[in-house]
Amino acid sequence: MSRAGRRAERLADAADARLPVVAGGALLRKAFPHHWSFFLGELALYSLLVLLLTGVWLTFFFEPEMREVVYAGSYAPLRGVRMSAAFDSTLRISFDVRGGLLMRQTHHWAALVFVAAIGLHLLRIFFTGAFRRPRELNWVIGLTLFVLSLAEGFAGYSLPDDLLSGTGLRIAQGIMMSIPVVGTYVAFFAFGGEFPGEDIITRLYPLHVLLLPGALIALVTVHLVLVFHLKHTQWRGPGRSNRNVRGKPLIPQFTATSTGLSLAVFGVLVLLSGVAQVNPVWMYGPYRADLVSTGSQPDWYVGFLEGALRLVPPWETNIAGHTVMWNVLLPAVVLPGLLFAVLYAYPFVEQRLTGERLREQHLCDRPRERPVRTGLGVAGTVFYGVLLVAGGNDIIAYAFRISVDALTWVLRIALVVAPVLAFLVTRWVCRALTAAERERLAEGVPTGDIRQTVTGGYESGTEPVETFRPGAPRRPLTGARTGTPIRTRRAPERRDR
Repeated sequence: MSRAGRRAERLADAADARLPVVAGGALLRKAFPHHWSFFLGELALYSLLVLLLTGVWLTFFFEPEMREVVYAGSYAPLRGVRMSAAFDSTLRISFDVRGGLLMRQTHHWAALVFVAAIGLHLLRIFFTGAFRRPRELNWVIGLTLFVLSLAEGFAGYSLPDDLLSGTGLRIAQGIMMSIPVVGTYVAFFAFGGEFPGEDIITRLYPLHVLLLPGALIALVTVHLVLVFHLKHTQWRGPGRSNRNVRGKPLIPQFTATSTGLSLAVFGVLVLLSGVAQVNPVWMYGPYRADLVSTGSQPDWYVGFLEGALRLVPPWETNIAGHTVMWNVLLPAVVLPGLLFAVLYAYPFVEQRLTGERLREQHLCDRPRERPVRTGLGVAGTVFYGVLLVAGGNDIIAYAFRISVDALTWVLRIALVVAPVLAFLVTRWVCRALTAAERERLAEGVPTGDIRQTVTGGYESGTEPVETFRPGAPRRPLTGARTGTPIRTRRAPERRDR
């Protein structure tokens, strides 16, 4: 190479050192493992994007005020009815603004999918052990996102000031007042006086459109930065270890897949909004403090609180002239606090008990390989499911013509017994699956051929295992019949750690 060529090469290297050219190239080649469960987080991200877009549109037409007006819009059954300006503007969006009902329902469906996607994503992280070192902070951030999404959903659900959401606010006010000593002051501050007050919608509005969305966006940003920095977890397999990542590069394969998912999420949410009615506030009517909507049910993500309130007996205690309402304080304040405290602490407790807190873990566990953790996860899910069913005990009793009291007692017993049984059964199933898998690897897969031995007995033919689930052990074993080692096929994938 000539002197001029060498000089040009040195100048190029110097430019790369000053500018993030090399880092940008490495980022474009970053590998992402490919498995359907890894897309649950992206499903939540794209649902949040739909929420933001539709929410911005709705803010142009919604009036967050509780001043009384007389309805004179297009919906004839409510003409001449007194209602708040918030409910009046909700009806105007639904019936008088072009595309308003579609945008309202898209926003509501996106909220339901957003919370569900975060919940499923957290379950995937929990059952595969992806919360272990060095990802404990991301688990804390993800759990905080879930808590904020619950608060954001409840705030948005309450804004229309219809009879159903007003019933929910009345329950929220009762929960606030159940807090010993300070409960009355908290409720007065939130509602601006005696229920229903004049300020609750005005105060929920900035919380819903500014503070909580800002916190969600900030935490999502930090979460994604940590995912890029710490690399993605992956299933065990040939060529995969704690020191590398095998999968699709960011550009173009992963980007194309993710873009397709985003378009599918947008399309499905709009389709749902066009064909499946959700939250028809005009059927409930405006909120009145002297009325309660029949068969009122909250959105599913707060249904467990409703169920907990219905299952606890009417326990009260008078202490120094103060009444402590255990039937509200325990299920609506203590129980959620304990639940999320356990979830926040679990990664640190498990790693300390298993001795893994000092080792980095980049490979996913299969749930069957961790029977205790899987059993605890299933038990917690069953506990939540019983509470969710209890939140609709009146509807279930009416539909099946059974006693509400009898159903309530059945659910009270199930709340204690079902999680314990779920843990024991799940642990047993995990151990049985693991034992069956070891036997399958050691003895091979039956071919269906039967042959007679020299001693006059019979035996079935087997062949080596050649198909494996993600993360399944693939150690080379000798087939019982062929005597050949098992061969594993390796897909050409990119690596980057």
